[in-house]
Amino acid sequence: MFQKSKSYTLSEATKKLERYCAYQERCHKDVTTKLKEMRMIPEAIDQIITHLIQENYLNEERFAQSFARGKFNIKKWGRNRIVNELKQRHITSYNIKSALKEIDDSRYLETFDALAKKRLDSLKDTDIQKRRRKLADYLLYRGWESHLVYAKIQELIK
Repeated sequence: MFQKSKSYTLSEATKKLERYCAYQERCHKDVTTKLKEMRMIPEAIDQIITHLIQENYLNEERFAQSFARGKFNIKKWGRNRIVNELKQRHITSYNIKSALKEIDDSRYLETFDALAKKRLDSLKDTDIQKRRRKLADYLLYRGWESHLVYAKIQELIK
């Protein structure tokens, strides 16, 4: 009926968050949310986050770079989507710029080209306008820049 929530001591919570951050890169917002879910008081949250930063478990720049590389390489996201997702996680503009440097420009354009061609091949519509719109919507949703998207549509759909 009622869930009795576990309460954590400061050292238990610190150990738990060290494992949480060691498993995968985390941003400050993720860690703060996790600590709030654990019902930690604000003073304890500040103390634990300070400890994680000092012990190098928590590093926003490293998180942003890892995030950008992963979302580009695995999910094929464009720069706009990556930037927006990082902003939602309250990452600073300096760290966002640093993260975008992780993406090689030539690989970025190759990936975009391959993604656009693959998506176009999967579209079954015979109406040219519908094909253009669906391809544009797909690429824009994934965060690719609009000037690239519309130039690619002009190139691929005549």
